[in-house]
Amino acid sequence: MSIQPATDAAYSAPPLLAVEALSCERDERWLFRELDFMLSGGEILQIEGPNGSGKTTLLKILSGQFNDHEGEVYWRGQPVSRARGDFLASLLYLGHQPGIKGALTALENLAWYQALGGVVDRVAGVDSVNAPWAALAAVGLAGFEDVPAQQLSAGQQRRIALARLHLTPRALWVLDEPFTAIDIEGVAALEQLLLAHAERGGSVVMTTHHRFSDPSRLRRIQLGGNVDGQRPALDEESA
Repeated sequence: MSIQPATDAAYSAPPLLAVEALSCERDERWLFRELDFMLSGGEILQIEGPNGSGKTTLLKILSGQFNDHEGEVYWRGQPVSRARGDFLASLLYLGHQPGIKGALTALENLAWYQALGGVVDRVAGVDSVNAPWAALAAVGLAGFEDVPAQQLSAGQQRRIALARLHLTPRALWVLDEPFTAIDIEGVAALEQLLLAHAERGGSVVMTTHHRFSDPSRLRRIQLGGNVDGQRPALDEESA
């Protein structure tokens, strides 16, 4: 397991997210042990590794969905367990599956997410009523707002989920394979969206097999290998 270190500038700012001595065992096998890293505003962290190495499990731990682990996750210097309200209000998690309801239209799915969040989400310059329309247009689904999701292609269903990145202003995005099932145009647009989020001071943790056009913008954590009794070493090489 290897971790590419952050830049000096990143470490000079208070981290949004920090992990200390994080270890997780599943089915009597360590997925990772003694994992330490910090994530500051403006950073994109890519988690890599073969199937079964614990990538999705790590994302679920970082997003507060899985608590069967050792070590601590901190949000703005406080354990997530003590800062849960602020943490959840700052988090947007998109799983490997689109997480949408097939019987609902694209527009109804976004409205459902707005209601579920208990907040009025907006797109910049657009009022809350029209925000879902603007978010769907931003992901190339203008004209499909009233089509039931189950009638759309896998790529279009993924775009409904990705529309939440335009709709929901959150500091931390935790994304599991966000580039899955989208076409070349959608891949390029999503890459630019992630970079723009980082440039605004937001942070991203994601798993993906997509190779960014500018890999120097990413930090990486490599999971996998024999981790029994081993502490992950820092990877001093650049991306």
